[in-house]
Amino acid sequence: MFSHARVWAAIDALAERNKMSVSRLARTAGLDPTTFNKSKREGADGRLRWPSTESLSKIMAATNTDIDTFTALINGAVPSKVDALKALVAQATTPPVYSLPPSVPLLGMAEAGAGGYFDDGGYPSGQGWDEVNLPRPDGENIYALEISGDSMMPLYRDGDTIIVSPGEKVRKGDRVVVKTLEGEVMAKVLARKTVKTIELDSLNPAHPKRVLDMSDVEWVARIVWASQ
Repeated sequence: MFSHARVWAAIDALAERNKMSVSRLARTAGLDPTTFNKSKREGADGRLRWPSTESLSKIMAATNTDIDTFTALINGAVPSKVDALKALVAQATTPPVYSLPPSVPLLGMAEAGAGGYFDDGGYPSGQGWDEVNLPRPDGENIYALEISGDSMMPLYRDGDTIIVSPGEKVRKGDRVVVKTLEGEVMAKVLARKTVKTIELDSLNPAHPKRVLDMSDVEWVARIVWASQ
């Protein structure tokens, strides 16, 4: 039976099968990223909202899903025992991948205070949003590090996790991780970089500026994301 709950559950399942959020699924299909948000599934008056046949067609095309498979998801079909076993084996033998979305909605802080840009759940909605690309793990050796010490307080605390991208170009003012030839690894702010030297600031005033000869530096990588 094509109930309201089952159709929306099928959309959630389709996103999960393709390792996407429903917002990313909508963007991939060329739709507004809020199209499938949970807040869009019922009206303010409590009336049920249904996804359009056009939006369903677009997400099936974007994920190469045929109508029979989508219908099976609506009916709550589960994988066969063989498929389930294969999935468990793949999960056990495949190393975890730190996944980031390709882009996220972008809005200025001043505009964010105006009405019409967020729904009741705090998700982006309406028009006027731009997009900013995020670094992708495919083709680039991004990785995570755990902050130690207090030199980056109050921005980064001891134990915070940061994502580092060696391939990103670094500029003045960027937060970076630097490794010296002696094996010291530090998270700092790039104050100045020349052919001969690199100057690094600490956000914590208790830690002085560091000036290193580039001949003593093994690499410099930009911090592109951090847990808080």
